[in-house]
Amino acid sequence: MPDREQIVKRIIDCGITAVVRLSESRRLLQVAEAIKEGGVDVIEFTMTTPNALQILEECASKYGEEVLWGAGTVLDAETARAAILAGGQFIVSPTLDKASIEMCHRYGKVAIPGTLTPNEILAAQEAGADLIKVFPARVMGPRYLRDILAPLPQVKLVPTGGVNLDTAADFIKNGAAALAVGSALVSRQAVADENFALLTETAKRFIEIVKQARGGQKLRPR
Repeated sequence: MPDREQIVKRIIDCGITAVVRLSESRRLLQVAEAIKEGGVDVIEFTMTTPNALQILEECASKYGEEVLWGAGTVLDAETARAAILAGGQFIVSPTLDKASIEMCHRYGKVAIPGTLTPNEILAAQEAGADLIKVFPARVMGPRYLRDILAPLPQVKLVPTGGVNLDTAADFIKNGAAALAVGSALVSRQAVADENFALLTETAKRFIEIVKQARGGQKLRPR
């Protein structure tokens, strides 16, 4: 099993975390396969999706370390533990919950709490966050990351919400360690139409955008 440093490195190296949030779970396996085929091998299932833990366990068993699996919309330490036991290697929250961070570290997993303000970002860093989610990133825009990183260059920021094919490059160029992408990658309409080829193609486009924005090189953790 990878340790926390290796998990963080893999998230940053890939550059894209696919955030899969659906109203039903029956197509989750197909969605995950399509995204993986497009080169995005870091996938987060949100806990708002029915049976997300069961599917997470199935995917972790089926693909093993081919894909780095995570759980999102985790609101408390109990849910974090359940997701870890189901195979989650990283836990993402919409807010800063210190108990969840502690639970992740107890099991050697990566904690990615949600923040927005400078105070929240610093509090997350001091609480031991491995990566720090900036949510909703659309409110502040890409330049906000550069402004935050000026006084806090040690933090590793992952913008979420508002990251799409048009904004992804700007977020990377302004200092994002990696990006979390939801509906702009996992289109609910494409899933409903079972147009999984579109998901694969979109994943490829995001990977290429990140590569180009980084100057053709995959970044290593700061």
